[in-house]
Amino acid sequence: MIGSMDCMHWTWKNCPSAWQGAYGNRKGAKSIILEAVASFDTWIWHAFFGVPGAQNDLNVLAQSPVFDELLQGNSPRCTYTINGTQYEGSYYLADGIYPRWSTFVKTVPHPQIEKEKHFAKCQEGCRKDVERCFGILQARWAIIRAAARMFDVEALRSIMMTCIILHNMIVEDEYDYDGVDKYEPDPMNNSRTRIYCAHDGTEDPVQHEPLERDGRYNELIVQRYTNVQEPYWHVTRQNDLIEHQWGLHEGEDN
Repeated sequence: MIGSMDCMHWTWKNCPSAWQGAYGNRKGAKSIILEAVASFDTWIWHAFFGVPGAQNDLNVLAQSPVFDELLQGNSPRCTYTINGTQYEGSYYLADGIYPRWSTFVKTVPHPQIEKEKHFAKCQEGCRKDVERCFGILQARWAIIRAAARMFDVEALRSIMMTCIILHNMIVEDEYDYDGVDKYEPDPMNNSRTRIYCAHDGTEDPVQHEPLERDGRYNELIVQRYTNVQEPYWHVTRQNDLIEHQWGLHEGEDN
């Protein structure tokens, strides 16, 4: 499990009049969405900022480059066994709005038996890591806790990037990591975290590149994309995790 994925809305007080419809939700509030993946120590591994507030988490996911490396075959490969079943590839904890993909593990919406209730409690407790991360970000930086007063989206993107980078620096400084410190020439696009922007910009160094349309790799990309959206592995992994967590729970009781 890499971390928990969710979205946060940053209220935009001075949204230009021409963009009121795109950035306003059904209640009329204007906001910009931040998608983030955070681990148990609130380290932000992935951030995607700039999607208009009128969209929901599914629309953000459709634009996000979070699975681009997986589709290109460049993601870290891992193999593990849960309840006697072997799986390949990592996954994220997500809430109910996200689809039943093989890269997500969601809670049981209406648990009936004890093992389902125990799994829902564990999953929802761990999934709150990203919510806790959003709370820490807003508690540390008053500029993103209050409504944004800038008129330029690029200025808001720079503010959000700066707050995320400083947050990760604080987490790394306070956490006891055993790894050797490495110099990162580009801290906004390094091996440990990547921050993307939803807006196009030729001079933007962190603008993510679209997937290559090379005929030699299209078949593999389509195959990986189909595997990501396979609901069978989502259900199978969830059932195995339910049995695994219940086995650990019974072992603790004994």
